[in-house]
Amino acid sequence: MDLGLRGKVAVVTGGSKGIGYAAAKVFLEEGAKVAICARHEEELRQAAGELEQLGPVYWEAVDVTDAQANYDFAEHVYRHFGSIDVWVNNVGATGFKKGEEYDDGEIDFMTGVCFKSVVFGCQAGFRYMKEKGGSIVNVSSLAARCPSAGRSTLYGPLKSAINNLTNTFAGEYCAHNVRVTCVMPGFTATPLAKANISQEELDRNAGATLLRRMADPEEIARPIVFLASDWASYMTATTIEVSGGRSMTLNPTYAYDKLGTGK
Repeated sequence: MDLGLRGKVAVVTGGSKGIGYAAAKVFLEEGAKVAICARHEEELRQAAGELEQLGPVYWEAVDVTDAQANYDFAEHVYRHFGSIDVWVNNVGATGFKKGEEYDDGEIDFMTGVCFKSVVFGCQAGFRYMKEKGGSIVNVSSLAARCPSAGRSTLYGPLKSAINNLTNTFAGEYCAHNVRVTCVMPGFTATPLAKANISQEELDRNAGATLLRRMADPEEIARPIVFLASDWASYMTATTIEVSGGRSMTLNPTYAYDKLGTGK
């Protein structure tokens, strides 16, 4: 299936690993040119070296919590490739604390990474899409719908704000034929998840999905790339859950084990 992305330019923030890296890879496989950014230059260099085996890649170390840094990055991408057709806001961070434990600096950090970066990314991408149209895809989280009480308390509310922001920007950008959509991943086997969450908890969450496993990053990347493509040309102000059915039933174990086996 040709998604019509050949020759298009796709920007992916947080593109050095995890979901962002997987999205960049799928865009390249579809014939797009890709620009990635992240904070750590060495990780970016390594990721870009791997991705360049598939197609044209521009990379730059960027602090996406800074508005001007986003605007400068967008300008550099435009100068390098001559266009920006897709912008994927994928950066996020989680703080493993209860709500009462966050101090002022930590709240600012979480807000900057999880929310402000998306605002600035939408602004930056739109500057180069408003004359000819384009697609912005935001990456939220299942935590926007199913809060994680007692651990990483701010993460869910900030991701929920991204869902609302997606609809708001979709309304503001529609007259320019710029679509804005959102993906809510469930538990995904990213380096961040594996490094910060115990195997016991990962297994428990996998068991709470209807599919009884975590997602591979590419399973999140494919819906992102679909939403960015012309195959989703009538979709905007839309948020899609990609969670293996994590939020859809109260008794996934019964559904999987009992109903599936007939015992």
